[in-house]
Amino acid sequence: MTAKGKPRVGEITQRTAARIAAVQALYQMDMAGTDVNDVIAEFIEQHFEGENRNETLATADRVFFADVLRAVVRRQREIDPMIDEQLATGWRLVRVDSILRAILRAGVAEILDRADVPARVAINEYVNVAHTFFDEEEPRVVNGVLDKLARRHRGHEFVSKRVTPS
Repeated sequence: MTAKGKPRVGEITQRTAARIAAVQALYQMDMAGTDVNDVIAEFIEQHFEGENRNETLATADRVFFADVLRAVVRRQREIDPMIDEQLATGWRLVRVDSILRAILRAGVAEILDRADVPARVAINEYVNVAHTFFDEEEPRVVNGVLDKLARRHRGHEFVSKRVTPS
């Protein structure tokens, strides 16, 4: 990690790169109204491959990237109200910065759809993704929202196991 908490290219795993790309793609879809399949194709052709590829994103797990995007699109009507419930009184998801909105949607989609990824890992990953875009309060918001929703939907992963003395 760099001094500001932003990961260096060599420190980014394939799934982390996929998560960063998914957030960027969700942002693009939100701003331009682009179709999910068009965005996936564009990211593979322009950001992951080719002469203008993004070195940070080039290593992204393409299948994981597409899975996260499709999960957000498929479950967005379920995801957005969940996030709204966790935001501070008077705040709604539509008022939140569009990058932060993309991070929250992707994180919740992964918690709901990817049982193969431990909830704590998903939370940590999206907090780190938030650090790549923000320096201030936003990573804490991501942590708080995802933690509450993960505990609600995957609470069994947060139950501490008691060690019995032998």
